[in-house]
Amino acid sequence: MNIRLFGITKDIIGAESLQVPNDLSIHTVRDLKHWLYAKYPDIKSLKALAVAVDHGYAEDGDKLSPGNEIALIPPVSGG
Repeated sequence: MNIRLFGITKDIIGAESLQVPNDLSIHTVRDLKHWLYAKYPDIKSLKALAVAVDHGYAEDGDKLSPGNEIALIPPVSGG
């Protein structure tokens, strides 16, 4: 599962994308967030973290599959 990173999530993880190992039991957006928080604790400090799946915002209970296009979208400030 490949995840595209945007904004500060790129800085926290240190890359523009993240490959999630296939052998993990990540079946929902909630599972993905728990894995991210454990592996990259600084992500927890964000006020919000949106997850997009296949070009649409996803809820924690939404199911994931290996072919999904996933993106992490942190809070953005305008100016």
